[in-house]
Amino acid sequence: MLTLASKLKRDDGLKGSRASATASDPTRRVSVRDRLLVKGTCQVHFPDPNQLHCFQLTVTPDEGYYQGGKFQFETEVPDAYNMVPPKVKCLTRIWHPNITETGEICLSLLREHSIDGTGWAPTRTLKDVVWGLNSLFTDLLNFDDPLNIEAAEHHLRDKEDFRNKVEDYIKRYAR
Repeated sequence: MLTLASKLKRDDGLKGSRASATASDPTRRVSVRDRLLVKGTCQVHFPDPNQLHCFQLTVTPDEGYYQGGKFQFETEVPDAYNMVPPKVKCLTRIWHPNITETGEICLSLLREHSIDGTGWAPTRTLKDVVWGLNSLFTDLLNFDDPLNIEAAEHHLRDKEDFRNKVEDYIKRYAR
């Protein structure tokens, strides 16, 4: 299973000799995550400025299958945060192996309890959630451990037809 933690470790390992000086520096990772908001692939909106615990995130991937789409996620931060993860739902209908058409999301860091230890931890932040949701469209796109089995099997069976269906969903639901 691909997870946010394994992705961060892999990225640190790919940086080569430069990594030895910065791999243990958490500010290096934070700046990478912060760049997502700066480069414009993620945008936060508060529908009710008096309820800061409820917000919407728009992810606009700039590469991959989902490039050109705008995907809305509703995020609710519970009273028990940061002991429990925020509740996140995809509001945009999507053809994705890790997101159901009804908006359920398979992302390890959104799980309160995880057998493999990659679920939510009190040390995680909302930046981790933003980074993880954005990565579902690129690095963490996982066909091997899907929530939407039909989408994953479609990709295995016919990648070109899968791409066409993704593009159709973007045209219909994600503009």
